[in-house]
Formats: sequence, structure tokens, C-alpha cells
Amino acid sequence: MAVKKNVVVLDYGSGNLRSAERALARVGADVTVTADFDEALNCDGLVVPGVGAFAACMTGLRGVRGEQIVARRLAGGRPVLGICVGMQILFEKGVEHGVHTEGCGEWPGTVERLDAPVLPHMGWNTVTAPGDSVLFAGLDAGTRFYFVHSYGVREWELVPHDEGFKAPLVTWATHGVSFVAAAENGPLMATQFHPEKSGDAGATLLQNWLNTLS
Repeated sequence: MAVKKNVVVLDYGSGNLRSAERALARVGADVTVTADFDEALNCDGLVVPGVGAFAACMTGLRGVRGEQIVARRLAGGRPVLGICVGMQILFEKGVEHGVHTEGCGEWPGTVERLDAPVLPHMGWNTVTAPGDSVLFAGLDAGTRFYFVHSYGVREWELVPHDEGFKAPLVTWATHGVSFVAAAENGPLMATQFHPEKSGDAGATLLQNWLNTLS
């Protein structure tokens, strides 16, 4: 019998912790919800959730040294999955109501308000994923995922890269404007939507991520 992968859902005061815990357990993970530094650093896979304001999430994350955990895990090639604002804080900065807040800086880009007639973007939407995506493997092009947000990354220029360096895989969605719906960059992956609220499609995505854990 295969040993279950040990996944930590980082508890830093923001996020749908229990729904994420249940969704991951559903696909076979051994899940712990904790803010413990060592547990989060040494688990097979770390999930960083997040809801609400970018600045508040960064304050909470720094309160448990979460940005250090993420950086150290990635330096060692250990998987991290960000969800919703847990994805947004992985970028360089967020801008809300004219206030600029520094993010984790793992990816280039600015999180800003979507230019759409109706906000928040709440409900089911399709995404456009690269053909070689790991997260979306086995999912049809018309598959819908559940979003709840008013901010996102609207621009991401993938600069030319050296031979042997693989550029991040970026998945897009549209609500008024195009925005980053997911990203995959080696051990660092993230979704703007909520896989834990996306039914069977979300479960497939989480299973795909779980399968990357060694």
C-alpha cells in the first residue's frame, strides 16, 4: 500500500483552511493544518491558502515566517501550492486602493484590481491552460473552476530564457480582462480559483498536484 503524502495547509490567519483540508484528504493526502515552522518546512507538500486583502495576508504570512518557509522550500526544490490570495502573495507586489504592498517576490508581476463591469468575479469560469500543464492534465478545455476575487495579475511577460531553463506555464482566464488563473514553475504552483470548491475538477487538479510530491 502506498504511503500517503504528508501535506501541510499553512495556518497564518487567512484562508479556507478546513475546506482545503477536506479536499486534500479526499484525494488521499495526510493533511495537517498548522503554523508550525518545522512541520511546514519539512512536509512533502505545502499549501498556502488565502482570502481577503493582499496586505492583510502578507502581514499574517510574515507573522508565522511563511515567506521564509516558502523561500526555503523552493530553494530545496520542495513543492508549494498557492490558492487564491495565497497565489497572489507569491508575486512581487499588490496594489489595493492606492496602497502598494510587497509580496514574496517568487514571480514577477503586480496584483491589481480587475477592470470588469461586475466585481467581485464570483462563480464558475473556464480557463485556457498550456497543453503540457501538469495541474490540468486529464481535464477538458471547457472545464469550469470556482473563482471569488476582485484582484489578479493582468500582465505577465515571459522573458526569453537561456537554453535549459524552462519558462513557467501560465494559465489564463477572462473576466472583463485577461488575468492569470494558474501558474506552474517547477516546485512552485498556484491557482487563482479555489480547487477545494471546484468539485470533481478541483479534485482532479489537487490529485495531479499530489502526484508531483516525492
